[in-house]
Amino acid sequence: MNIRLALRLARVMVHLVAGLATCALVFPLASTGLKERLTRRWSRKLLAMCRVTVEQSPGAPVLEHALIVANHVSWLDIFVINALHPCRFVAKAEIRAWPVLGWLAASAGTVFIARGNRRELRHIFKGLVTVLQQGERVAFFPEGTTSRQGEVLPFHANLFEAAIDAKVPVQPYALSYVDAGGAYHPSIDYVEDTTFVDSMFAILEGPPVRARLEPLQPIDGAGAHRRELAEAAHDAVAGALRR
Repeated sequence: MNIRLALRLARVMVHLVAGLATCALVFPLASTGLKERLTRRWSRKLLAMCRVTVEQSPGAPVLEHALIVANHVSWLDIFVINALHPCRFVAKAEIRAWPVLGWLAASAGTVFIARGNRRELRHIFKGLVTVLQQGERVAFFPEGTTSRQGEVLPFHANLFEAAIDAKVPVQPYALSYVDAGGAYHPSIDYVEDTTFVDSMFAILEGPPVRARLEPLQPIDGAGAHRRELAEAAHDAVAGALRR
């Protein structure tokens, strides 16, 4: 490991420890607004240390109260979204096992779902409806796993019903990561046998990254079926990435 990489990694580790302290000591007493400000600032610093610049592409206005869905590319996705528009996340249970970041995600209010656990899914669904009805913004990755850049896997429809029950719109986001020339960044794909540690080192060692988030037009769930919402959101994200 070269000295420059070691220094980058050390800075990230110190920042993670600071995040752990904030979650343990500040979050239990903080208001929702303060949590969002701290989450936004911490996420931006983490991305900056990884040499990831975040930009919001021109798109639809971001709703303060909606069910947010996005394509899933990397472990960076949660922090890119939180750097701009902090959300309560629903994520796959494997994320909970990420070193340090999994604990931080849980402390920030992320809800984890185990694959194939229908009883747990029903329980989480009820909680999502309640949170949405309270006026919070909730986000999840309906592909259920990461995909290669430029690809969008089919969206699982189950959790879209939370938007219908809570009577809130669905707002899709399109996520992409590019290099200085505007091409998909070679260090970002987090698929197949790539581990979290492999991905972390690839990003820290690779060239700088530009993360692009494009908010898309909200989809009204009133009177819709969850499968219709899932298909409409999928097509919107896939179309934005093709552009």
